Amino acid sequence: MDKVKVLLADDEPDIVNMMAKKVSEAGNDVVIAYDGTDAWRKIESEHPDVVLLDINMPGMTGYEVLQKIRKTPPHGKWIPVIIVSARTELNDLQQGFDLEADHYITKPCAMSDVIKAIKLMIQLIPRHKSKEEL
Repeated sequence: MDKVKVLLADDEPDIVNMMAKKVSEAGNDVVIAYDGTDAWRKIESEHPDVVLLDINMPGMTGYEVLQKIRKTPPHGKWIPVIIVSARTELNDLQQGFDLEADHYITKPCAMSDVIKAIKLMIQLIPRHKSKEEL
């Protein structure tokens, strides 16, 4: 796979800027969305390889974006989703996994953990390809 395109969706500009810088420095292309509605639009138009989603966002929550990704996969392909959220209660994590999040990282977090999670998700993509994609 060439450069990985990562969609980063979070409504906190300072967090977005710091994360985007680190994800880009790791060799990835970064697409930014500051709310859930914009995240969904960019998922449909930008074709990201991996999505990093905050939960608490205006427009649509991260959970709602994740639910749309899983119910109506853009372009018919599986997209790995990593939730990166300050919501740390067990029921928050459970809801994320019930909606088929692939990974859940709680804030504050080490960016090295986020980069490792992106790399892991990229390794999983070939296992989720449909027969048409192979």
